[in-house]
Amino acid sequence: MAWFSRLIYRSGPPPEDRHRMRAVANSLILHLHPPRVAAGALRFPRTWGLGGISALLTMVLVVSGVLLMFRYDASVERAYSSVQALETVVPFGSLLRAIHHWAGNLLVITAVLHLVRVFAAGGFRAERRMNWLIGLGLLLLVLVFNFTGYLLPWDQLAFWAITVGTGLLTYMPLLGQPISDFLLGGPEVAQPALRNFYALHVALLPVILIFGLSYHFWRVRKDGGVTLPAESTPAPRLTTIPHLVHIELGVALITLTGLFIFAMLVPAPLEDLANPAHPPNPAKAAWYFLGVQELLLHMHPLAALLLTLIGGLGLALLPLWDRDTADEGIYFRSPTGRLAGAIGALWGLLFTPLLVLVDEYWLDLPTLLVLLPTLVSNGLLPLLLTLAGLAAIYAGLRSGLRARHSEALVGLLSFVGVALLVLTAVGIWLRGENMALIWPW
Repeated sequence: MAWFSRLIYRSGPPPEDRHRMRAVANSLILHLHPPRVAAGALRFPRTWGLGGISALLTMVLVVSGVLLMFRYDASVERAYSSVQALETVVPFGSLLRAIHHWAGNLLVITAVLHLVRVFAAGGFRAERRMNWLIGLGLLLLVLVFNFTGYLLPWDQLAFWAITVGTGLLTYMPLLGQPISDFLLGGPEVAQPALRNFYALHVALLPVILIFGLSYHFWRVRKDGGVTLPAESTPAPRLTTIPHLVHIELGVALITLTGLFIFAMLVPAPLEDLANPAHPPNPAKAAWYFLGVQELLLHMHPLAALLLTLIGGLGLALLPLWDRDTADEGIYFRSPTGRLAGAIGALWGLLFTPLLVLVDEYWLDLPTLLVLLPTLVSNGLLPLLLTLAGLAAIYAGLRSGLRARHSEALVGLLSFVGVALLVLTAVGIWLRGENMALIWPW
């Protein structure tokens, strides 16, 4: 057996090379992390690993996307057939495409949950407000990434989802139509649109994402890492290697295993070849835009997009509205804040479907207010009523629970988040032909 041991030894790198590779790996890790981290930051419920999982999924998307480029043909005549070849001819092509598809969808979810986690822990105030804005920008970039990649299979699902999605853009005043024209390269979804979406997806957006993520990670380290509650005695600090690295490696392996198993069991969808002459009924946007599409069914498009814009601006201005750093690192600020969040979520879960039903079957403001322009009766008025309702929720939490400003904001944003989830669920499962309400079974 001595010859076998010598063979094994000679087949691997010599000890000095192994030490050198380990030093390089350690140096890379310590460029991303500080040499030591607080013991409290290593507890999994402190972060749920959402930032690391999102970064891991980004790397999976980059690697799988590069591999898919070797077999994909960005032309109207051959895009669909090249995807079909991936599904049926190329070894492991179907698995690779499923991994890319589901990793992109999962990244939307983990990025949103990461944003929610940062808000819940108060990690957006003071010196962290710049990274909060960078995080919002990265979330928007993830949505754009998924949107541009949605068209590439050139099947019915992709074609009409992009048709609806770019149609939503045209309702934006001033900028909507130019952005839609730029993306489509013409009046309809055709070869110029496929070329533009492909170029954005594989060339421009990855560069922006890499720079954005690099700055985001740098800011996390510069701002002191994970937000932790203030303690009377300093918490012990542990070395990043191996304490933090082992946890990250475990989470990464679990995530990759789950993603690979799911991709093997559930292939990426591929419908019939895109046919501009036969739109599906209903024609829906991508699932992550269905909440906005659902809003368009209940109010004037301009009002729905303005409400979405107000929500986005509200998140961007949150560090200016909530400056109390005394409860940083405490999830939902306090017991009162947790109660406010639960009440807000419950109200969102109860009132949102109720309002959808009332507007669908009973309330018709344009008919009741026939003398007013549609922009007022179905646009300005519902918008003002919605904003008034949100203000009433905030005021009710302040007075009913005697909640502080930051605690009431937790309840308000819990309501908004759950309401958006309900609208998205309605758009996915409860809208049938002509976008009428249906039972999902």
